[in-house]
Order: sequence, then C-alpha cells, then structure tokens
Amino acid sequence: MGNNGTSNTVNNCSNTNVTFQYSLYAATYIVIFIPGLLANSVALWVLCRFISKKNKAIIFMINMSVADLAHVLSLPLRIYYYINHHWPFQEFLCLLCFYLKYLNMYASICFLTCISLQRCFFLIKPFKARNWKRRYDMAISATIWIVVGTACLPFPILRSVSLTNKSQCFADLGYRQMQMAASVAVITLAELAGFVVPVVIITWCTWKTVISLQHPRMTCEGDTEKQKALRMVFMCAGVFFICFIPYHINFLFYTLVKEKVITSCSIIQSTLYFHPYSLCLASLCCCLDPILYYFTTSEFRDQLSRHGSSVIRSRLMSRESGSSMVS
Repeated sequence: MGNNGTSNTVNNCSNTNVTFQYSLYAATYIVIFIPGLLANSVALWVLCRFISKKNKAIIFMINMSVADLAHVLSLPLRIYYYINHHWPFQEFLCLLCFYLKYLNMYASICFLTCISLQRCFFLIKPFKARNWKRRYDMAISATIWIVVGTACLPFPILRSVSLTNKSQCFADLGYRQMQMAASVAVITLAELAGFVVPVVIITWCTWKTVISLQHPRMTCEGDTEKQKALRMVFMCAGVFFICFIPYHINFLFYTLVKEKVITSCSIIQSTLYFHPYSLCLASLCCCLDPILYYFTTSEFRDQLSRHGSSVIRSRLMSRESGSSMVS
C-alpha cells in the first residue's frame, strides 16, 4: 500500500528490484523542497494576512497550503534517508513523515475538489454566493481534516517499522498483509474517495463552466468573471490529473500485487516500476498549488506584487543607506 517497499520477493517473480527509487526520491525531494517551502510559506502569509476571507475559495487555499507545508517540512528527513539508506531517528518520526505524505495527498485532493465545486456553483448561482458565510468554508475544512486524518491512519499502520529493520524507513518499511475483505474495503475507499468521486466532480465542474460560457443566460455573471472561474476550474483539474491520477491508477494494481492477488510477472514488474514515479508526481502538488493561487486569484497576485516590491524597495534603501555611511 502506501510507499513502495520492495524488500520482499513478490510471488517469486524475477527482476522486481527497483533500486533506482532511492536516487529518484532523493532527487525529486531535493528539487521540490526549497521551491515548495518558499512558495507555500509566502502563499500562506499572503492568503492569511492580506486577502479578504470572503474572497472565493480562500479558506480552502489556506488549508491546502497548510497541507503542503506539512509534507514539505518532512522532506529533509526523506532526503537524508534516501541518500544514506539509514534511519537514525525514532520510529514514531518515521511513521509521522510517512503519514504526512498521504495526509497531504488526500487533503489536497479534497480541497481542490471543493475549490472547483464552489467556484462552479457560485458562477451558476451568484445569488447564493452573496449569502455564503465564511464559517461554512471553515466547517467544511474542519470536516475534511477530521475525515482525511482518520482515513489515512491505515497507511502507517500497514507499513510498520516493527515488520522490518529498525534502521529502515519509508520505501523499505515492511508490509502487513491484510485479509481479503479488509483489502477490498481499503482499495474501494481509497479509489472512490480519492479518485472516482473527485474526478467526477472536477470533470462536471469543468463541463458546467464551459457550458456557461457558451450559454450566457445560464448565469448572471459577466464574461470576465466566467473566464476567471473557468481558469480556476481548469487549473484545479490540471493539478489533479498531473499529480494524483497516475498514483490512483497504479494504487489498485500495487495493492493487489502486495496482497499477492496478481501473479502475472509483467504486471508485477510494471506496477512496482511505475510506483516510485507516481509518488513523485503526487509530491509535485506542493509546487503546483501556489502557482494555482497566483494565476487564479487576482487579489493574491496584486498583494504579492505590492508587498514583494515594497520588500525589495526597503532592502535597496537599507543597502544605499549603509553604503552612504561607509563612504
């Protein structure tokens, strides 16, 4: 399930060793860490301090930034492990970092879906938008954290350190076999909640937004507002399709391989080979989400430009004053 441990031989199938995963993970997380940390920190600062919370989808964006930061802050430990192949820290810290990966993934999926659905709904029903309260978004966000946080608990439970060497973590964690009924339940829940339902909702929102542009009578909004809504829905769909669909397509096969249900060597090899790439794509959302905020929220863009230029201006002035004192 979860990450991609391949320490056990799968059904005596040869060539199931994916040793390239260590360098792939290390390189991917190194590339993601600095941009993801800076972009999400700045995004959270701008969203919380300078943008009206009444703005469309801002509460969901704030929560998505928190989810991304939680995962990004765990990346240095992942980088350390994949470079050194040794885990010198506590078992709890390993499982916490492992858990944060999936908490980030499924929280991001839910918040992306909420952004698309809300933006589409407000476009079609603009009068509803005027009466919408900020506390509704806060209640939805709190519910998402509780449900997703609980639903992600099986990931670290099934990949326990106690099943393997204490100095191993992440990709090398042991895999706890499940009964067939439990395996079917986990696959069904993860695929439905994390893949099928969000795909249906985001696709429907994209279709309805496009239709509203072609039939002006469907909404009372102007063309500019429709274009903004379409851009936001399209970008949410883009992030979802790039980051999360590859993982969930492979997840079904990966779980069946680990449960020894699939016995075909070609499927086993291709599933285990693709799994590290799908997880790396999922982590890419930490860098793509801030781009979504920038290009879909004009107030975010304006505030970032205004305060960014003021910071640069103050630094230049301090340098000039310092140089004048020296001269």
